[in-house]
Amino acid sequence: MIQKVVFEKQRQRAPSKRALQSRERILDAAERVFARKGFDGATIREIAAEAGTQVGLVHHHGGGKATLFARTVERRAAELSDLRLGMLDRRKAAGPVDLSDILECFFAPYLQRAAEGEPQWLAYARLVAHVSADPRWHSIAVEFFDPTANRFIDEIGNLFPKASRGAIASGFVYSVSAMLALLTSEWRIEALGEDPVAPDARLQTLVSFCAAGIAASLAQ
Repeated sequence: MIQKVVFEKQRQRAPSKRALQSRERILDAAERVFARKGFDGATIREIAAEAGTQVGLVHHHGGGKATLFARTVERRAAELSDLRLGMLDRRKAAGPVDLSDILECFFAPYLQRAAEGEPQWLAYARLVAHVSADPRWHSIAVEFFDPTANRFIDEIGNLFPKASRGAIASGFVYSVSAMLALLTSEWRIEALGEDPVAPDARLQTLVSFCAAGIAASLAQ
């Protein structure tokens, strides 16, 4: 069983620009390989080949495979959290928010980046799906995803004060799963629907679908 990854914090000189670029290239490669093959199917050697670098450099910048996986997940989690919470705070400062507002603040930052043609964000969606589906990565989810998730669950709870937290959390997790499915299976929607869907329309459809589902489940 894979134990919780603990990052060692050592005092060291600031990395050079070249070292930072190398690290980003390795993390990008790890993101793609882990997304395609999952943790068990990926190898450090394959990640090195994907990055066009040596195995030793992958170990240097990423550590062992479990640590590299955790660092790859962590990298975008912080950025997403800042964007989501910032959007939510701005929306609340402008006036009262409803369920659709809350969900849009959670979905929009991710979907906007995917719509801008950044393939790494689509790879990251698959990576998050792996984390969400595998109990081995419980500690990663708790550390990198739960603080933001709890804030959004709290906001939904404010709208449904009689609902149990478990029911709200269920609706929220179903909604996150719907977002990940959209990001990783958009080609299926276009194939079945025959017509491409504009990014803004896609976001609003997702928000409406999830808001209706949550509202219906909490009204029971």
